[in-house]
Amino acid sequence: MLASPFIFGKTVSEDAFTNREDEMLRLKNNMFSGINTMIISPRRWGKSSLVERVSNEIMQQNSKIAVVNIDLFSSNTFQDFLEVFAKSVIKASSNRAEDWINAGKDFFKNVIPRLSFGASPQSDFSLSFDFNNNDFDYDEILNLAEEIAVRKKIKFIINIDEFQNIAGYKDYEDADKKLRSIWQKQKNVTYCLYGSRRHLMEEIFTDSSKPFYKFGDILFLQKIKREKWIDFITSKFVETKKVITVEFAGQIADLMQNHPWYVQQICYFIWHKTHKSVTEEIITDSLNEVINSNLPLFKREIEILSRTQINLLKAVAGEETQFSSVDVMRRYQLGTPANAMKNIKILLKNDLLIDNYGKLIFSDPVFLYWFKRDYLN
Repeated sequence: MLASPFIFGKTVSEDAFTNREDEMLRLKNNMFSGINTMIISPRRWGKSSLVERVSNEIMQQNSKIAVVNIDLFSSNTFQDFLEVFAKSVIKASSNRAEDWINAGKDFFKNVIPRLSFGASPQSDFSLSFDFNNNDFDYDEILNLAEEIAVRKKIKFIINIDEFQNIAGYKDYEDADKKLRSIWQKQKNVTYCLYGSRRHLMEEIFTDSSKPFYKFGDILFLQKIKREKWIDFITSKFVETKKVITVEFAGQIADLMQNHPWYVQQICYFIWHKTHKSVTEEIITDSLNEVINSNLPLFKREIEILSRTQINLLKAVAGEETQFSSVDVMRRYQLGTPANAMKNIKILLKNDLLIDNYGKLIFSDPVFLYWFKRDYLN
């Protein structure tokens, strides 16, 4: 049985990766040139796949560059960050567990890491620090990659996903100042910072009062163009000996508003339902399957909203634009003008809505389909 050529839910392979040539070139040039890059876009637009693809190509082209991949999804404190940072840098610097032990001895002078190994050293390696020491030297950890790079005559590229999570640390203001002050001086380490909370990422990197302002090149990831999706979709069906018309491929891109995750997801369902040729009925059934497969996520997002916030979403879904007008506020029960403006800010911060050149729109096209179906009948 053939595997589907369409992939979602994880970073996509080279075969399933499509039309990010300009972004790939820009990111690769930045990484080779030592320019820090911050990637900003709504959720599920392919940031992780882009970073992984470029990083893999760089490692293949230059053996003197080590790539560190860090995910801060489960990081809740600055101490969590420091431990995962140190562990990831040490692991990326060598493939040998013996070298990891030596790194703990050679590169830490004022802090003493606790290293432990399980039955499988490659997968069961852990590192921790005693943060209760009043003389704890945070700088030594944050300079670790630079020190190793100088000693080994290599360079590091450090990719940090969900970077916006640092904004939730209790000591965030001190942490981001410390990170910026140390990282900006490093000559052999390049950082690529990205995350799934667009609004928070923009606050961190575009606010002139924040430490990470002008830390490097900000790459605002754009949607993949409709014609590129048509080429990609039709070619994948042809390669697997199935048929889809150009018109249907365009319809799919339009339905998903060129959203990378959802185009791949609906095509995955369409491909599996198609024996020979794609039909309108298959597309409709697959759209419903996409909506239903995302229901748990959508329900979690809606459950935390107040009644007036949900009403505001109804107004946006109804393509209203004057949210403080008497008529709109009355019909949608938005409360006071001040309350409506407050809710707009909250929904923007939660990335449920996007300010698209002055017009509020839903950030997630499938969430909008579900919301219209279940809340607007």
